[in-house]
Amino acid sequence: MSTSPNAAAQPDGAEEIVRFDAVSMRYGQGPEVLRSLDFTLAPGSFHFVTGSSGAGKTSLLRLIALAARPSDGRIALFGRDVGRMPAASRPALRRRIGVVFQDLLLLDHLSAFDNAALPLRISGRRASEYRGDVAELLAWVGLGARMDSMPQTLAGGEKQRLAIARAVVNRPEILLADEPTANVDHEMALRIFRLFVELNRLGATVLIATHDQDLVARSGRPVLHLDEGQLTQRAAYGAEPA
Repeated sequence: MSTSPNAAAQPDGAEEIVRFDAVSMRYGQGPEVLRSLDFTLAPGSFHFVTGSSGAGKTSLLRLIALAARPSDGRIALFGRDVGRMPAASRPALRRRIGVVFQDLLLLDHLSAFDNAALPLRISGRRASEYRGDVAELLAWVGLGARMDSMPQTLAGGEKQRLAIARAVVNRPEILLADEPTANVDHEMALRIFRLFVELNRLGATVLIATHDQDLVARSGRPVLHLDEGQLTQRAAYGAEPA
């Protein structure tokens, strides 16, 4: 489908789309919430981030999304050192990253269609240019009949899928999701997971933070596990930490 992530899109010649070198993070003068993280994500990979509440999962996603800065260490995205990047270059980089926030951040005064289309509208594209693509994307996530509905009239799973549609409408090369199945039943959680699998198949690098151990176990995907701000890596759920 034309609105899906572009499988041909590749990072700037790098084998690593995300690289953390000894990255630590704290909020203000508080204790470190992430400590000396070292890991890489390859283009087209699919990982889960697990850990107890307060382990640093959301903070890790915020660093990749350029919504926060590390207190120490080096982060490279698409082969570029984020710390050395001019501020004027950051918006273009952010447009290559889609984020599904835990609280969804849907705008109640906009229809489902307008919520999904918001990133395109902000980037300056005209409605006549994207109307068909957004309608196709909403149909793809099962919201074709709810395009004119307001967010407050949507069920929990429908809101999750709308947030996913908004996150991928710009065809991001990295897709981050913070607890995307937290407020839906098991059947809907599996449906949402299948959407991420399809987006990954079409070229997006996917990183999902979750408490849903059953979903992680079923997926067989590699796991980045955070414990008190430190990282261990598993080839798959249940394997020994690296």
